[in-house]
Amino acid sequence: MKLYVYDHCPFCVKARSIFGLKGVSFELVVMLNDDATTPERMVGRKVAPILEEEGQYLAESMDIVAKIDALDGQCILTGPTVRAVTDWLKESSSNLYALAMPRWASSELPEFATAEARAFFTQKKEAIIGPFSERLAESKPLIEAANANLARLDPLIQSADAVNRELSTDDIHLFAHLRALSIVQGVIYPHAVEAYRKRMSMKMDVPLHDNIAS
Repeated sequence: MKLYVYDHCPFCVKARSIFGLKGVSFELVVMLNDDATTPERMVGRKVAPILEEEGQYLAESMDIVAKIDALDGQCILTGPTVRAVTDWLKESSSNLYALAMPRWASSELPEFATAEARAFFTQKKEAIIGPFSERLAESKPLIEAANANLARLDPLIQSADAVNRELSTDDIHLFAHLRALSIVQGVIYPHAVEAYRKRMSMKMDVPLHDNIAS
């Protein structure tokens, strides 16, 4: 199996995560951000992630998660989801992207290996959140807001091995969010959040971006 992704993409992280949790081998293919030809050939539109298996393609992150989780007939994402976690993710998402997108655009991630790919990402995402220079100028209040959000998340984490003590789709969504936030320097992770994101990174085999945070 091949999984086509962008390294920064939270939806791609969701798809990658289940392979690590299940111990399923696969080939990770990072596409250039401006490469429309590859995904259009496979699924008819520019999108990521895409799973390729024996000439068949699957393009929705949570559909990929469900497929890989069920491969051996022994699903592991069987725990209950918790409304408070879902609400937290929804309330924190706009702040996350205002912080992460400008930093992804200036990073040395493989999907931005060419100037054209980086410019494509910048143009598309600035149309959503405004000029990256303005968002970077707002870093202090945005990081303060992120830290306040993380303080609210901390008591919701019941275990470093699963946010609700038993693995569920909440873990797929929450780790993707925290991994995206790891590109931001100056974020303060409370004890339970820090333990959780590091444990999930190891279990899911998806490295954090702490080492390239800016």
